[in-house]
Amino acid sequence: MALRPIAPEDQSLLREIYADAIESQAPLLYSEEQVRAWAALAWLPGVLDATFRDGSGWLTTDGSAFAIRHPEDRLSLLYCRGRASRRGYGSALLNQIEADALASGVLQLRTEASQLSRSLLQRRGWVVESPETILIGGVSFERYRMVKLLRQAHS
Repeated sequence: MALRPIAPEDQSLLREIYADAIESQAPLLYSEEQVRAWAALAWLPGVLDATFRDGSGWLTTDGSAFAIRHPEDRLSLLYCRGRASRRGYGSALLNQIEADALASGVLQLRTEASQLSRSLLQRRGWVVESPETILIGGVSFERYRMVKLLRQAHS
């Protein structure tokens, strides 16, 4: 599976992947209202702009999935189109993100995982620190603060 660094001109593609991932997979675990509110974030001005602009990440060359760290010690976004889910894209992206973090001196990554990504992350050695409830567009969501010690993963 080929990956390439995310470039500034990829923003509209990243938004498409983000929305597709939510609209195609979230209905299994989330209500219709939650799916609508979450997917809408892809297109709202300002919501993802700083992460896309200032983050460091990777995109599959076929445009199916991406992952971004922002700041350096945080997995900020990991999204995969529904048609490409469960095909190793998430693992390949996480391998690259974790390797980049380690290479830049980061020994522990953190994230806030959705119900969709929590199980993948747990299988890869991430640990839930605590659940939390947030509001997106006035709609309540539960997510999970998670961490991974990178030394253990790559020793």
